[in-house]
Amino acid sequence: MAFVISLLNHKGGVGKTTSAISIGAGLVELGRRVLLIDLDPQANLTLSLGLGRPKVTIYESMRGEAELEPIEYREGFDIVTSSLDLSGAEMELINEAGREFILRELIDPHLLNYDYIIIDCPPSLGLLTLNALTSSHTVMIPLQTQFLALQGLVKIKQVVDKVRFRLNKKLTIGGVIPTMYDSRKVLNRDVVETIQKHFGDRVFKTFIRDNVALAEAPASGQDIFSYNKRSNGAKDYLALSREIVERMEVVEV
Repeated sequence: MAFVISLLNHKGGVGKTTSAISIGAGLVELGRRVLLIDLDPQANLTLSLGLGRPKVTIYESMRGEAELEPIEYREGFDIVTSSLDLSGAEMELINEAGREFILRELIDPHLLNYDYIIIDCPPSLGLLTLNALTSSHTVMIPLQTQFLALQGLVKIKQVVDKVRFRLNKKLTIGGVIPTMYDSRKVLNRDVVETIQKHFGDRVFKTFIRDNVALAEAPASGQDIFSYNKRSNGAKDYLALSREIVERMEVVEV
């Protein structure tokens, strides 16, 4: 049975899509079967892996025109792609009955095919994100280690609490992922200290260092392990993936 994880932060530029791809690829390196779902209308995950627009994307599936149709990126690693059309989905689905559960119903038939399903949420807290949270067992928050990145954490926690109360009793905050970290910078260290005070051991021990290979990999349409397995980016995300396995696989789903 797959463990469903949403990667969420309504602030852009925090490494959310990079983390979704790299955690997915890291879990595949550890022998897990992974499905990534690009739920962001900007389709950055889809573009970063060099995937074109198939006939069926998450947009057509959310509209009820087709079932989910994952495409194979590499062995054990499948993707549900997105497109710019998804930007209209929130308005188009606003009057649908049970609109918060559309994605959950699409995912259910695939739960036995994967070990992990990772959803790359849009940088907003609208209907698409609500669908992701209703479908997930846990939320992970990539957080750039800068002062302004801290400001949205309280709002995310409030949204998760409301979804847990009203729509998905199992939903938890599974962890905070410090990204773009440079141990030489006092500000970066101070931000990590602050989030550790608020979230305690839910902050992952692995910090994702600022690494040029992570920025270069999307230009070649590859995940970080395919692009440069020896880079600090690959090392950090492999260590993070091991932490996720240690945390998640002791939990009943």
